[in-house]
Amino acid sequence: MDYHSDRFEDFSLMIYMGNSLIGLLPANLKDNTLYSHQGLTYGGLFLESNYSIDSIFIALRDYLIEFEIEYLKIRSLPVIYQSANSKRVTNYLQGISSILYHSNKVLAIDYSLPLNIHKTKLKHYRKNHIKGFEIREESSFESFWNRVLIPRLKSRHNTSPVHTLNEITLLKSRFIEQIKQYNIYLKGEILAGITIFDKGHVVKSQYGATNDLGENQRALEYLFIELIYKYKTEGKRYFSMGTVMDDAYPEGYNVGLMRQKIELGCKEYQQDYYEIKLV
Repeated sequence: MDYHSDRFEDFSLMIYMGNSLIGLLPANLKDNTLYSHQGLTYGGLFLESNYSIDSIFIALRDYLIEFEIEYLKIRSLPVIYQSANSKRVTNYLQGISSILYHSNKVLAIDYSLPLNIHKTKLKHYRKNHIKGFEIREESSFESFWNRVLIPRLKSRHNTSPVHTLNEITLLKSRFIEQIKQYNIYLKGEILAGITIFDKGHVVKSQYGATNDLGENQRALEYLFIELIYKYKTEGKRYFSMGTVMDDAYPEGYNVGLMRQKIELGCKEYQQDYYEIKLV
């Protein structure tokens, strides 16, 4: 997390039983509140098995009160990422006097079920086979970031990617096999790209964007379907397309983006955020 350490007051914790490390809480401090680290998409409390969650939370509460921290805001993992231990934590959070103050919609394909890609998308996918698209796994992010992603986000949403080009390049150098960049070309011209984070049994499309020419050619849709088939063949459990939450919409999420992801075969999963008053 140190690539964006200047943006947060880190207060990550390690929990020990004697000399044994039994828990981790990536976290940052803001005012009088400790947050599940706001620089991470997911996070929460990670524990070894066979330890009392109640005892750990009591110890955690006592420790935070020493620093005059009044609130703990902690998130659960979406179901697609949960292990038996993280489910124990989620169940505990639901059972104590916590407040559920926010929920994210996370969209993902469950490969244990038949693929459910919309028939219109499959029709265009089959037609586009003859166009001569070329898909490349790239070692550099520069073309996608500078020629597709940054201009697209700027023109459509007046925003920038969460990761700068330097940051994603640094992350790639540290996680060579876990971060992949796939670009799609037509006659040598880049049309779209998808940045994949490989999390073991889950792969996540961290970024997906197209330029105007690619949009006209339905290139991003074609690339998504190719990658959906690829990771199914490789035996992954889920293909996550991330969240669709957006406060700019009355519904609290991007309706059009959610529809697009559902038409690519995604189901909706929930990630809950809990607030615990410590004092």
